Amino acid sequence: MRFPLFLSAIALLFSGSGTAVEACIVSVPLHIEDVRHADVVVVGRITDYRLVLDPVVRARRKADIARDPEFWKRSGDQTRFLSDYARFRIEVEEVLYGEAPDTLVATWDNSTFAEPDSLAPGPYVIALRNPQSGTPPLRGPSAVVGPAPEPGTLTLLQAPCARPFLFEAGSEKARLLRDEVKRRRRP
Repeated sequence: MRFPLFLSAIALLFSGSGTAVEACIVSVPLHIEDVRHADVVVVGRITDYRLVLDPVVRARRKADIARDPEFWKRSGDQTRFLSDYARFRIEVEEVLYGEAPDTLVATWDNSTFAEPDSLAPGPYVIALRNPQSGTPPLRGPSAVVGPAPEPGTLTLLQAPCARPFLFEAGSEKARLLRDEVKRRRRP
């Protein structure tokens, strides 16, 4: 009896409704020490933030609805998908770890909580990783990492099912992140 209920919950999770997409059954806490997975940590302002919508999954969805008009009623009016991601520019004010130019482009491709439609410019303390540099931190029972949408572009550090390493520069989390970066840089 529980297994069909579990399968129904999973199907509902991936079919989605409205604009938000969440792929996590259980949220996990952010661990500041996971900054060790970052290749670059900067303080900067975000510009040119935009969502990049996956055209392939939208074409499949449209074909499914054309084949079976009842599909729309069963699955809801989903407008966001796990393969969507955000792309933005960071105007770097300070480099806390690694190397970064004055301006860099980054993606946010961990859709466990759905990227926001827009993002205030900041400033933020931001931890980024190179998608080619290894696996990001994995936490929780539903931790899955998909392929990077832009493999040559830095991506926002985020453990699946946890919040991203993107903190308002004056926040307590930003202070904790700065302290952790300083602690890790000591010989």
